[in-house]
Amino acid sequence: MVQFNDWCDSADTPLGNHHVRVMTGRPADTATGIQVTARAIPAHYATEERIAAAFARLGKAAAAQMITDLLPQTPQIRSGDLGEIYATEWIDAHSGYRAPIKRLRWKDHRNMAMRGDDVIGMLLDPATQRLCFLKTEAKSRINLRAQTLEEARGGLDKDGGLPSSHALSFISARLMELGTDAPLVDAIDEALYRHGIPPESVKHLLFTFSGNSPQALLTQALQAYPGPIGQLGIGLYVDGHAAFVGAVYDRVIADANHP
Repeated sequence: MVQFNDWCDSADTPLGNHHVRVMTGRPADTATGIQVTARAIPAHYATEERIAAAFARLGKAAAAQMITDLLPQTPQIRSGDLGEIYATEWIDAHSGYRAPIKRLRWKDHRNMAMRGDDVIGMLLDPATQRLCFLKTEAKSRINLRAQTLEEARGGLDKDGGLPSSHALSFISARLMELGTDAPLVDAIDEALYRHGIPPESVKHLLFTFSGNSPQALLTQALQAYPGPIGQLGIGLYVDGHAAFVGAVYDRVIADANHP
């Protein structure tokens, strides 16, 4: 789990029914941010059981090579993946929802971006036993611009602002394969094929990871939203974004190879 509070300061801005939070990496704690992020990354590309089995069967060097081979090689894909990883980690730690799968384990190729809804957080309402959803678009940029947030808005507004049936079916199928959460599989299928998904059961999360402050851009993006769905804007601001991303992935590889 990435503990954002260990290396970031947070500032919250309520905007009516919407909310903006900016997490700013503390320069003095950059090394901590790199360390805790690198520790969380391997599990986003492979299950802990797979890594442990490779280590037990093939040894440390082979397990390290397996981890390295799963990681993207290009700075752009690393940046995009890390934005999605941070969004997933924030949802699980701070939103009240949970991201039931780590999508990057099912990438078509390590140097390709995943398709479809970036992340979908889910929460089972104990009173109704029906799901609430946090539809998420994650964007990672050295220099965040309004155009990037407009692209994210397009993704959030697709399918009437609801999670796509394809994305939910994908999550349901992966959970079924993993055999980890049969009640959630049932709840997803109920939402898809029996009850439907009312807009009031959905919130949107616009998550950014950038080398410039996202405060004004996120505020403008949420204030400009004309629809009925509650909006969260979460921005992670790390000065020296490109160097930070490179250092994180270098640290993952170094840790995997550490004797």
